[in-house]
Amino acid sequence: MALLFQSCQEEKQISSTNPTNWNKRIVNHPLADTLTTGISYLSVYPQIYSQTEHRTHSLTVTVSMRNTNRKDTLFIEKAEFFNTHGKLIRTYFKEHIFIAPMETVEIVIDEVDKDGGTGANFLFDWKIKPNANEPLFEGVMISTSGQQGLSFTTQGKRIE
Repeated sequence: MALLFQSCQEEKQISSTNPTNWNKRIVNHPLADTLTTGISYLSVYPQIYSQTEHRTHSLTVTVSMRNTNRKDTLFIEKAEFFNTHGKLIRTYFKEHIFIAPMETVEIVIDEVDKDGGTGANFLFDWKIKPNANEPLFEGVMISTSGQQGLSFTTQGKRIE
């Protein structure tokens, strides 16, 4: 009986708080001062309103960080996740990571992760070689229940 009670009390690990092993992507050398810098904003919706403003429906969020260059590497300094009220929820890595040419790296926010609320967003600080293509940031939100499904996408926008 005690074992059953303990298993009910254990907190389930969710992927948004246990992301990809970012250590494999850390850049271990100084980046050139000649790189172009930018900040991009991406809105995401871990929850949406359903029927009224007092009832919400949770969604799984996939955040794609895409390098649109055939030859040049993209560097992301940080990916910050904010909730509806603008409070920083988590930072996904603390050192520059690389994304290889034409590669996509993803962050998944589980449907059970309600930290972001209905108006969550990300800020991405990034660096590229001069004249390289800027990165593309996309959000895909999805939920299924029985035979019903709901999905939509958002795209990031450079703000600096």
